[in-house]
Amino acid sequence: MTTLAADTSSWLKASALAHQDTLVRSEPFSFMVAKDMLPRDIMPSLLEDFPKLKGSGYLPYESEECGDSVNALIKRMIEPEFANAIGDNLGIENMSQYPTYVSISRTLKKRHGNIHTDGKSKIATALLYLNGDWASTSEGCLRFLNRIDDFEDTVVPEIQPIYGTLVAFKRADNSFHGHLPFEGERRVIQIAWLVSAEDKLRKAKRGRLSHKLKQLQGWLGGKFGGKTG
Repeated sequence: MTTLAADTSSWLKASALAHQDTLVRSEPFSFMVAKDMLPRDIMPSLLEDFPKLKGSGYLPYESEECGDSVNALIKRMIEPEFANAIGDNLGIENMSQYPTYVSISRTLKKRHGNIHTDGKSKIATALLYLNGDWASTSEGCLRFLNRIDDFEDTVVPEIQPIYGTLVAFKRADNSFHGHLPFEGERRVIQIAWLVSAEDKLRKAKRGRLSHKLKQLQGWLGGKFGGKTG
């Protein structure tokens, strides 16, 4: 893993979220999409420092599994100034007051991406994509949707999970989102702002258990030729 040498003050500038090219919508629920939020010259470091997770889907962030640049990036994402700038676009006052839960995904299975709203323990969610490029396919591209049962009823065009794209949305009973089934590498950092510290503790416990189970499944798969039942 790399040793951080870049000036992180140029990463994820809060002022960039107010740029005219940032997509901000309040209907049918509040969300935003901002592109090119990261300098291109740090991409090699971020890709090298991204954790080599053994399980698929979102797993709890562990700083010791990440290199310096990824840890610095996550630190920037949860800074009050940046959190509040996201909250301003979502209509959430002083969003930095809420506890955060950080999770990371490196790979997905076909079962991931079903349409959902997120649980009521979340105030808002931000997703930062770190994929150098993306094939010309809809698979794995985030969709904000009008309905829970129709992937084609999109609110805006689907969002490719490419490097430096930041997506955030306010959790609501109709904050439907998901993506078409995709299997393979799809690097994402997720920040969730939660209703309470108790919700954070509960998520952390559940996340650690899930992580251990996925590590065990990976070990069993390697030992017995991938047949885990």
